[in-house]
Amino acid sequence: MSNIKTAAKDRVPIGQKAAFGAGHFVLNLLPGALGFFMFFLLTAFGMDPLYAGILGALPRLFDALSDPIMGFISDNTKSKWGRRRPYIFIGAILSGILFALSWQMSPENSQMYNFWYFLTLSILFLAGNTMYATPLVGLGYEMTSDYNERTRLMAFSNTMGQIAWMIVPWFWVIIADPQIYESQAVGVRHLSIIVGIACVVLGLLPAIFCRGIDSANMENRKEITFKTLASNLKDLWDGIKQVSKNKPFMKLCGATFLVFNGFQMVAAFSVYIIVFYMYNGSYANAGTWPAWFSTITAVITAFIVIPIISKMANKWGKRKAFIISTVISIIGYILKWWGFDNGLNENFNKTEFGQSLNSGVASLFESLNPFLESVGMSWFSIDTSQGSPWLIFMPIPFIAFGLGGLFTLMMSMTADVCDLDELENGMPRKEGTFGAIYWWMVKIGQSIALFLGGLVLKLVGFISDAETQSAETMYSLRIADIIIPSLTAGIAIWIMYKYSLNEKRAREIKAELVRRRGEL
Repeated sequence: MSNIKTAAKDRVPIGQKAAFGAGHFVLNLLPGALGFFMFFLLTAFGMDPLYAGILGALPRLFDALSDPIMGFISDNTKSKWGRRRPYIFIGAILSGILFALSWQMSPENSQMYNFWYFLTLSILFLAGNTMYATPLVGLGYEMTSDYNERTRLMAFSNTMGQIAWMIVPWFWVIIADPQIYESQAVGVRHLSIIVGIACVVLGLLPAIFCRGIDSANMENRKEITFKTLASNLKDLWDGIKQVSKNKPFMKLCGATFLVFNGFQMVAAFSVYIIVFYMYNGSYANAGTWPAWFSTITAVITAFIVIPIISKMANKWGKRKAFIISTVISIIGYILKWWGFDNGLNENFNKTEFGQSLNSGVASLFESLNPFLESVGMSWFSIDTSQGSPWLIFMPIPFIAFGLGGLFTLMMSMTADVCDLDELENGMPRKEGTFGAIYWWMVKIGQSIALFLGGLVLKLVGFISDAETQSAETMYSLRIADIIIPSLTAGIAIWIMYKYSLNEKRAREIKAELVRRRGEL
């Protein structure tokens, strides 16, 4: 356990942590809302599935290319407000406004009009979001130079980010409810405005209240003008090559790629298993259980798992905390075999304990439902007439250690890597470049994972427009739902097993940088 107390000057005040956390709420809310809203391109606006696929892929290609450029620009910016905050301020406003505008379509428009309208606004939105997200991530890496305070900061911000994932699963339920909106298109237009306003208001907070490293005397920053564009591109490429030679950082990227995208490949499988395996293809009987599954996962991740992981990192170090949390997540994936049991856990329900527990769960929701309906929130209630498949929640506390530990620890370790880069390559510090490349790996991997997830569905014989699925298909899908994320997590553990940048080395690097800069 670390016995070194964080110096007062290295502590991030709670107000700055809250502001940075608000920024992370926005970072999660925007892609979360976008993912759920994309479903309504088909059902609400009549978009052809092929065109919808293009609208999902093309803007993300642009997004992946723009991240490293924005990281380089923010690393080398000179202003009295710092390197990151001006972009965060402008990017928050652009992101919120452009997100809302991109969904102001009508099903009465021609398909090609809606296609080009959405494509154009999506690219503009992602440009604004890159201006916001990349500097924000870089700002987080430089808000403190203390090894353990970095973990506490990332834990706090990721907890607030998880709140977005408690909310977004219900967008689908709300928009589709005819008692709330007269049509799905109206629901999408209205909710997108609410999301946009929330993102502007909360997204401005980091720009106003957060403070990064004092860059007034930072040396060797490149001049960013149209005249220096060619040399800037060369410098950007040189910076990317430098970053790629940083072995600890490459380990972080590789482990993140595996854990996150192993999870992403099977993320939608839980819904399919609940609907087609547990409820035999009846969306009506499945009701809001899939949404509850996602929401409770986010709640446990935010308020139970992330605080535990933060303490684990402080006691045993970040590498060990990552390995332990990833092993626990593998246990959770394996438990899904029993958690997602057929016939609403019929065998368990026959036991006296199972009967009493299921009865208690059903009574809880039955007593809650009348209140929800009385305040116009019937879409939040659960239909217990079909039984309560409570065991689907059993794996959640274990699975939550996977992503809960991943981004809390990896973002903290990336900040340590930025110190190592300054030690080896000098100024300017490259928090923006490191953050951009890290999230570039995540985004590219996510695109690959979504493609491979669809391929797995194809290979197991899943038929998208069928009312039911065969027993063989669902058996194979359940196996894939366990094996894929467990295998990728296992490889990630192997990659991180000999990660060398521990607390002792990180503090040695910090001391050398302080001496080199002439700081007290």
